[in-house]
Amino acid sequence: MRDLRFLFKTHYTNSRALVIGIDKYLNVSPLSYAVSDAKEIRQILIEELQFLEENITYLTDEEATKDAILKAYLSFAQENIELDERLLIFYAGHGHTITGSRGEMGFLIPYNANPSDLSTFIAWKDFTSYTEIIRAKHVLFIMDACYSGLALTRNLQPGSTRFLKDMMLRQSRQVLTAGKADEVVADAGGPIPNHSVFTGHLIEGLRGKAATQDGVITANGLMSYVYNKVANDKNSNQTPHYGYFDGDGDFIIQAPNLTELEKEEQVDSDRLIVIPYPDENEIPEKQESRLIRLKKLLANDSAAIELHDFLFSEVRRFLAATMEDGFRTNGQQLSPEQLLELFLERLTYYENASQDISILLACVAYWAKPVHKVTLQKVLARLTEPLEQQNNEGFWQAMRWYPLLHILYCAGIAAIDGQRFDSLAAIFYTPIVVSSLYQSETKELLFIAANAFTTLRRHEIFKKIPGHEQNYVPMSEYLFKILQPKLDDVLFIGKNYEQAFDTFEVFFALAVADLKLHLLGENYCWGPPGRFAWKYRGHNDNGPLGRIISEGRTQQDSWAPLQAGLFGGDYTRFDNVATRYTEQISGFGWS
Repeated sequence: MRDLRFLFKTHYTNSRALVIGIDKYLNVSPLSYAVSDAKEIRQILIEELQFLEENITYLTDEEATKDAILKAYLSFAQENIELDERLLIFYAGHGHTITGSRGEMGFLIPYNANPSDLSTFIAWKDFTSYTEIIRAKHVLFIMDACYSGLALTRNLQPGSTRFLKDMMLRQSRQVLTAGKADEVVADAGGPIPNHSVFTGHLIEGLRGKAATQDGVITANGLMSYVYNKVANDKNSNQTPHYGYFDGDGDFIIQAPNLTELEKEEQVDSDRLIVIPYPDENEIPEKQESRLIRLKKLLANDSAAIELHDFLFSEVRRFLAATMEDGFRTNGQQLSPEQLLELFLERLTYYENASQDISILLACVAYWAKPVHKVTLQKVLARLTEPLEQQNNEGFWQAMRWYPLLHILYCAGIAAIDGQRFDSLAAIFYTPIVVSSLYQSETKELLFIAANAFTTLRRHEIFKKIPGHEQNYVPMSEYLFKILQPKLDDVLFIGKNYEQAFDTFEVFFALAVADLKLHLLGENYCWGPPGRFAWKYRGHNDNGPLGRIISEGRTQQDSWAPLQAGLFGGDYTRFDNVATRYTEQISGFGWS
């Protein structure tokens, strides 16, 4: 049989839906908002997702008998259904689970079901088995009901990426249900009046809250959003169930500019999309245990592969927490008070999300061996990928880089304290592939991080943090305070912390300035000024900047940072940037 991928197209030829809502049952207790849920979903499909009204079968209450539901569903198995169609099944009503000798079986309860007669129920396995004769490449079941017996897989992990067009070339059968067998559907109390908790969050997700930064909503992204919201809703005792029972494509709910990608016939202009992922309530390994494990792996050269896998499990956890962080202004104007509140909330969120990976990478930078360099750089590069794929949104986009600055500072300070300039060079010069529609280019990590640093500094939002209003470099001073206890607990830096912090910032600034001079020419000599900048006022050769420059000029080619590869390992480059940069710092006029 020919591989269907070579038959599918990168678009949908049609969109169909079966929408069912049952409040009033013939023999079962009624519900309050199932019909309201179904009606709203139908309207969203028509008005916002370009489903034609005549392609939606809508059954409510007494219309939703077993025969009517199965007849409507099996109509999608007709020959006039094309391969490149999408089909959405939405059901709001009662579900039921029966435990058999081989496990649990799930059922939907139609309007005319008789609780004492199982033959009047609709078995979930009938729905899944009938998809084998439905030609539509993408089928998505959304069930606002609780039942079990779903044999589902989850073939995506946190931080996974997929090509947008490629997802259209693969078949998928996906399911999202409101809860499992032993849970009660919350038929009220959701985020939207007159809707259940599950469908209320579903509606908000379909209307844009489940979208990636560039406006793409996939079934996986929607499932992730709804799972997180419902599982953590104060009015909910449900945990949605989700996944695939066939295929590895993805139902594309909304994808702006997808048709534009198809017009490019000369080049393949497919876009990588970062797939949001549910933050499931697993019991994480304690940080102390993870640190002990990490140190054992770093001490054993033969454990490089295990170290790789361990670190990337942490990367996936970090990406799951920060990929879709829920901070969106939606273009609305915020008052200064609202702006500060949102900023502080986001700051705290990002610091909590990045704390574990920051400390782990600090340990790697402190104890890494040459065999670990590739893994360290790969981890750092992977942390940046979702950020590079986002649209540029000024300050708030720059804030999405704050966790990376947090990680960069922790790892860099640890490298300085351990005199591991090889680790520092590996961190600074980690190659990052920056992609656009037509080309890709490689930039060093410190170059990109410096741009984010500059954007955040330019907006002066850190000056609004209580206690930092009068600081020359408030972001630097803020990081100086909050990172100290974390690093001291792990590396026992003690009173050397201030010197290690300032030394890192000096190398960060000089390395950025060196790259700009080297790549852009003599008119570009700038690096992020940290705490060391105000300490240098009056040409203070005893300050961090003066001390490091003096040390480098004294030792020249034998200087450890040059031998590790900083400044291209070239003393002349270092001497040039040192001269040019101190001229700039001297002109700041800080006193």
